[in-house]
Amino acid sequence: MEQRTESKHTFMLEKRGKMKLTGVTEVISFDELSVIADTDCGVIIIKGENLHIDSLDLEKGDMSLDGSIDSVSYEESDSFFGAKGSFLSRLFR
Repeated sequence: MEQRTESKHTFMLEKRGKMKLTGVTEVISFDELSVIADTDCGVIIIKGENLHIDSLDLEKGDMSLDGSIDSVSYEESDSFFGAKGSFLSRLFR
């Protein structure tokens, strides 16, 4: 298996309707209201309406999505995947 070179994480948001990201290592969850992905800079949480992943290439780390994007936030990977009090543990209570 070919090892991926470390890439820089960037995102570009166009008119709150189209987003392009680099440095994506994994898509954790997605639906019409949110997209959660692990990136080189931590876990990114994108919230909105009618969200749709247009393209995803994990080997290159590229993802693009569209919809009505309302917010973008980051969590540290350790706190997101960690044990007690993590985002996931709070989400699934």
